[in-house]
Amino acid sequence: MPKANLQTIDSVERAFLVCVETDENAEPYAIEELTSLVRTAGGTVVGELHQHRPTPDPAYYIGRGKSEELEAGVRDTLADFVVVDCELTPTQQRNLQEIVQCRVVDRTQLILDIFAQRAHTREGKLQTELAQLTYLLPRLMNLYTKFERQQGGIGVRGGAGETKLETDRRKVRDRIGALQEELAEVQSQRQQQRNLRRRLPFPTAALVGYTSSGKSTLLNLLSGSDVYADPKLFATLDPTTRRVILPDGWAILLTDTVGFIRNLPHDLVAAFRATLEEVCEADFLIHVVDASAPQRELQMAAVMTTLEELGAAEKPIITVLNKSDRVSDHYLLREMVANDPNSCYISARTAEGVPSVMDHIVRVIKSLLVPVTLHIPYSRSNLLAQCYEYGRVIHADYREDSIHVRAEITRDLAGRLEEYRVKRR
Repeated sequence: MPKANLQTIDSVERAFLVCVETDENAEPYAIEELTSLVRTAGGTVVGELHQHRPTPDPAYYIGRGKSEELEAGVRDTLADFVVVDCELTPTQQRNLQEIVQCRVVDRTQLILDIFAQRAHTREGKLQTELAQLTYLLPRLMNLYTKFERQQGGIGVRGGAGETKLETDRRKVRDRIGALQEELAEVQSQRQQQRNLRRRLPFPTAALVGYTSSGKSTLLNLLSGSDVYADPKLFATLDPTTRRVILPDGWAILLTDTVGFIRNLPHDLVAAFRATLEEVCEADFLIHVVDASAPQRELQMAAVMTTLEELGAAEKPIITVLNKSDRVSDHYLLREMVANDPNSCYISARTAEGVPSVMDHIVRVIKSLLVPVTLHIPYSRSNLLAQCYEYGRVIHADYREDSIHVRAEITRDLAGRLEEYRVKRR
């Protein structure tokens, strides 16, 4: 059976980039990002081809004429493979490969290759392999074009190539089924972990943002932990949860998640569903933005699009404009914050702006608190301490029968104290 990562990239390989854009303003950013992806995968860029057209060519993606121009560029630069900044159809990929006479790798393959390199845990490897095989299945035909493929007839119902193709298709489907079963177990285990965390009366938040925006660095800064952080794309694949102590002794559980990217492959989103559910389960989100990125608006839009696909776009969101130390025009930062009351700017590297982030988190938590009136028996007076720790006690009156409390507490704690709540008439 063919391996899922048949077209991975070696560190010495030379890439020729192809970018087709309908918006001329987005083209420089698209090429820059594609270059970063190639370098992250271990390759080097030796040439580029740009084209403006309203829709891709259905047969060659860039058209027959441009394909021949691409072939000349590949030949002149001695490129080992071509990278196209989109997801190609099997037909487009096969046609381009026949013309340029080298591997043609699309954006999805490139991202899957990076994830395969970055996956170290069992869950990460399972998710990445599932995404790779799901992508590979409809493209298996390309691997057998050199086999004998007879058209059929009486006594002849297919050549050796077709027999091998069907065998490998079946093996790929079987492996996909096995991976889905294993990931279902992982999803169940992750749900159990979330349920255990839910027993703690801490609000939960998830860090989301474009890849390499500084989420892991911010998690380390706020929690005092030492989570792996790297400026390369997709440094974090597996979610990491840490406790963050807030002013006045409050605390939250903060989870770092996988970075998003423009046109994130759907197979990857589906495979990482269990991981991305951390975003859906959080009480609120902290959207980390690279304020120094020239195309930060496009990056923010890409993140919001992914959140909408996950069904998490309606959650309370704090926008943190990170890397403020790299922005020369601080007036622009202040203007952006002024236009969005739920935003602030910070440098996670220098720790500038931490109080502002904390203030925004506290403000969101207060909006999530539930007003309650409680009659707590003296035998459970420890519950009053939890009201102080995980909320705000407005009034506490020690009476003969019990402690009468008016407070604003988290929804989880309110559920646990339901039997002591005084119902309003």
